[in-house]
Amino acid sequence: MPGARCIARWWVCALLAGFCASSQAAGASVDDIVDGVVARYRLPGIAVGVIEDGKVVYEETRGELVAGSGRPVTRRSLFKIASNSKAMTASVLARLVESGRLEWGDPVVKYLPGFAMYDPWVTRNMQVRDLLVHNSGLPEGGGDLMLWPEPNRFTRADIVHGLRYIKPAYGFRSGYAYDNLLYVVAGEVAASAGGASYEELVRREVFGPLGLAHCRVGAWRSADIGDVAQPHMRKDGANVPIDADGAEVPAITSAAAGGIRCSLDDMLAWARNWLVPTPAQLRWLPPKQRAELWAARTPMPISERRRKWDDTHYLAYADGWRLADVDGEWTVSHTGTLSGMYSVLMLLPDRKSGFIVMINGAGDDARTVITEMLLKHFTAPDRMRSVASYADEIEKPMAAGPEPAKVAPPRTTVSAQEMQRWLGTYRDPWFGDVTLCPAAGSVHFQSAKSPLVSGTVMREGDRLVVDWDGEAVDTDAFLRFSGDDNSAAAMKLSKVDPDADFSTDFEDLAFSRVAGCE
Repeated sequence: MPGARCIARWWVCALLAGFCASSQAAGASVDDIVDGVVARYRLPGIAVGVIEDGKVVYEETRGELVAGSGRPVTRRSLFKIASNSKAMTASVLARLVESGRLEWGDPVVKYLPGFAMYDPWVTRNMQVRDLLVHNSGLPEGGGDLMLWPEPNRFTRADIVHGLRYIKPAYGFRSGYAYDNLLYVVAGEVAASAGGASYEELVRREVFGPLGLAHCRVGAWRSADIGDVAQPHMRKDGANVPIDADGAEVPAITSAAAGGIRCSLDDMLAWARNWLVPTPAQLRWLPPKQRAELWAARTPMPISERRRKWDDTHYLAYADGWRLADVDGEWTVSHTGTLSGMYSVLMLLPDRKSGFIVMINGAGDDARTVITEMLLKHFTAPDRMRSVASYADEIEKPMAAGPEPAKVAPPRTTVSAQEMQRWLGTYRDPWFGDVTLCPAAGSVHFQSAKSPLVSGTVMREGDRLVVDWDGEAVDTDAFLRFSGDDNSAAAMKLSKVDPDADFSTDFEDLAFSRVAGCE
């Protein structure tokens, strides 16, 4: 309906002449930006909302819930907001602090006596706030194989117990490395202090008071919602659904770190609560706790691109939020990333403005481009470039010229006879058991607690590699063995692609053989 699109654009510009004028001066309206990003990255679906001076001035969707289904994305469509869930988890804790049921400086072991980190001193000194700010000493993404790929059989109790076996990558409170497991622990601290499950607390302390009517956490039925965006990947030039929901959506272990789903309407209401809180919302969370959540805790490294594009001099992690200066203006934000789902919530508190973007496809670069362009609408409209300009720069090789492509040796199946000395059951203290055993003329790698971590052992040149059965695991893994027939064998894994997602933390695993094959 082209006519409807024109009317909608006229109506938005009439309501917000200054915003649209700056867009036109830069040569692109918000509609142009959204359409340009969708076209450039061939996204299956997207939902975008913009707030200016406390008012929602733009709320549009494009595409489909499932590519090819004909079912459109709407303002009420549920998206996985992934790590944007972290701010909601932090808010649950802030509510419990405000009600006197815990203190930010309380030791974690006060609420979870079985909690332990690798270093006993850190265990004793880890405070509730430390769970939220990524300075624990854990390696980046440490232990994430207990969360993803989903579904798996790891419980929150497994995570609380398993943390004690993950070796730190640096000193406690001495640097920044993003983690997810400690947010799961934070959810369990909240459950202990609040006397209810994490899921019940989020519904009671966040969704209900703020009117986030469509948000979901924990188990629910697809038929009760109907309007649910599914994640996609790009394959053979098309958007292909992955990890699609069944009739029953189960509760997931990772909820406190990234397991909440919300609609565009919900996320705009959530954002306005932070930008222009009503008297009732200020009673829900008073200014003192709001300031606590937005206080800088851990300095973060600033990328060359961020310095170039945004003139950023300051970047820090707060409690479930990131703080940065962009073109001289203060921003509070977070992103969310799961396989086939991307989101960003960006707030400019001094302007009482911001935006939300949710994508149900392979949208990493798409999110980067649309975030930058919508930011520039507010902070430096005269310096906003085109979709193509930003996209081309991202795709341009950083070096003067591309490195010659390295051709991997062809892979061949390894027989059980070749692997005889290394066959058996191996155990990592936090990931649990895996088997390397004969199967249909080859050797099969199978995790006991993470069924999707399953594949065939192959030979690639002089190296052994696991070729995973499906696409749930981000990258294949090299295998390396030590020991011999007269001692317990040990096995280490490493990513074939060293630049693959940090959550595929193979390098943190240390397996020892504990039994043979049945």
